[in-house]
Amino acid sequence: MRVSKRASGAIAVGAAFALIASGCSTNDDGGETAAKSSDGSIVVDGTEPENPLVPSNTTETGGGKIIDWLFTGLVEYPNNGGAPQNALAESIETADSKVYKIKIKQNTKFHDGTVVKAKNFVDAWNWGAYSPNGAQNSSFFADIAGFADVNTTDPDEDGPKKAPEPKSKTMSGLKVVDDWNFEVTLAAPTAVFPTKLGYSTFMPLPDAFFAGKAEDFGKKPIGNGPVKFVSWENNVAIKLTRFDEYSLRDKMKIKDVNVKIYQDDTAAYSDLVSNNLDFMQQVPVSSLAGDNWKNDLGDRAISSTTPVTGIIAFPIYDARFKNADLRKAISLSINRQEISDKIFFGNRKPADSWANPLTPGAKPGNCTACKYDPEQAKQLLAKAGGFKGQLKLYYNADASHKEWMEAVAQQIKTTLGIDAVATGVPTFAVFRQNINAHKMDGMYRAGWQQDYPDVENWVNPLYVTGGSSNDGLYSNPEVDALAKQASGAPSLEASHALFEQAVAKIDADVPTVPVYFGGQQSGHSEKIKKMELTNVGELDITSVEL
Repeated sequence: MRVSKRASGAIAVGAAFALIASGCSTNDDGGETAAKSSDGSIVVDGTEPENPLVPSNTTETGGGKIIDWLFTGLVEYPNNGGAPQNALAESIETADSKVYKIKIKQNTKFHDGTVVKAKNFVDAWNWGAYSPNGAQNSSFFADIAGFADVNTTDPDEDGPKKAPEPKSKTMSGLKVVDDWNFEVTLAAPTAVFPTKLGYSTFMPLPDAFFAGKAEDFGKKPIGNGPVKFVSWENNVAIKLTRFDEYSLRDKMKIKDVNVKIYQDDTAAYSDLVSNNLDFMQQVPVSSLAGDNWKNDLGDRAISSTTPVTGIIAFPIYDARFKNADLRKAISLSINRQEISDKIFFGNRKPADSWANPLTPGAKPGNCTACKYDPEQAKQLLAKAGGFKGQLKLYYNADASHKEWMEAVAQQIKTTLGIDAVATGVPTFAVFRQNINAHKMDGMYRAGWQQDYPDVENWVNPLYVTGGSSNDGLYSNPEVDALAKQASGAPSLEASHALFEQAVAKIDADVPTVPVYFGGQQSGHSEKIKKMELTNVGELDITSVEL
C-alpha cells in the first residue's frame, strides 16, 4: 500500500521489478482540461479502515490507501515499477550500509502549517517502535540499533504474563543532527534499508501527534502529503481536499477526493457503470465472465499487473492447525489452475511461489505445496491423523471473495472429505479486527500487497516470529535466524540468497496457502480524462485530470 509517483532522480538501492503500468488519456485540449480539473472533485471506492489513521499502526489496504495520499515520505516508488526515488529526502548517503545520513528538503509543511523537520521522523519512528504504544508495524524498525531496548514481547501472547517494560523509550540508532539532517545507525549492514523508507510506517508525524492521544489524532490525521483530511463518517465516507501549500513534486490537479465506503462491491460497480463513481480499483469477480466488465465500461476499463498474491492463512495458534502435514495436505488439494480458469476467467494466475515474481529477489516455482496433487494430499492428511469437525474458511463479504473462497472450500471437501465451508464476515474492518485479536477458529483470506520492492517484504512481515502481519503466529527459529542474516546482509545479492534459504524452510512448513497472483481490472468514469495507477494498482490521485 505504497505511494507511487512519476518523479525522477533515482537513488541506487536495488533493482526495479517488471510491471504493466496503466493509464488513460482521452483529451488533448489542455487549457479546458486544466480549468475543469482545478476545482473538480472525484469519488472513489474504499473500505472502512480497521484503525484510526496512524501510519505505523495501519497494516491493511483500506486505511493504507488513505495514508498514502495524506503523507509523503523520504522516498517513493514510481508508477512504472522502477527503483525507489527521493521524495522528501534531499539525499540518503551511506559508506557501509550501516550508518545512513539523511538530509530532508527544507521548509516543507504539515497540513497544520508546521514545518517538517528531521525530529518529526525520529520522533515518529521511536513512537512506532516503542512496544507499549502497540503499533502493529513496530517490527519494521527492527533494523535500527537499539530496537530491542524499546520493543519487548509478551512471553505468552494474551496469557497472564505481560511483556517486560522496555529499557528505553528511544532507539540508540537514531540521532537528530539539526532541523534538516538525521542519522540512522543500524544493528548490522542492511542494503535494503533505503528501499523500505517509502513504506507508510516510516512517515513523519507532526508535533501535534505527540501532544495528544494517538487514537484521537488518527480520527483527524494531520499529514504532509498532496491532500489533507476533511472528515470521516464511519462506514460512509472519508473526505480529502487539496493541500495548496504542498511544495514537492506532483501537486494535485483536482481539488477534492471523496472516498465512498461500500458494503458491497456490486453496488460500487453499478455506480461505476452509471458514472456515479469515478474510480474502482477492482471490479467484481462476477463481471469478469465473458469480459462483461470490458463491454460495460468500454474505454473506461483498465487492466494491469500488480505485485499482489491471494493467500489463505492458517491460525496456527489453534491446536487443530499445528501439524505441517495437515497444512500441506490442504494446500495440495487446491486446484489453482481451475480456480484461475473458472472463477477468474484467466485474469489471475495460479500462485507457484511464496513471493510474488514481480519482486526483486523472488524465485518463481519455489512453493512445492502449491501444486495440485490429490493423492499426496490424501496421504498427508492420513499421516496427520485427519481433521475433525468443520473447517471454516473466512473472508470479508464486502468484496468479491465469495466465489473463489467457495471454490477452494469445495475442492478441499471433494479431495479430502473434510467438511469445508466458506464463511463471510460482513465488513473488512470487522474481519481484520478478528484476525488481529487472534480469534479466528478457521482458515482465512489474507492476501498480500507489496509494500516495497524487495523479497524481504514477503518474508519478514509475514513469516518471522513477531512480524507485523504474521497474524497466524507462525514461528520457526531457523526461519528467524536466516531472515535475520538476510536482513543484515551488506549487499542485495547476499540478502536475496539468504532469503531464498529462509523461503525453503517456510515451504516445508506451509504456514499459509498462496492461491493466485494478482491481475487487476479497474475502471473509471467518463469524467476522468487522464489518470495513472501506482505500482500497486492504487489510483495516483496526483495524476487525475478531468
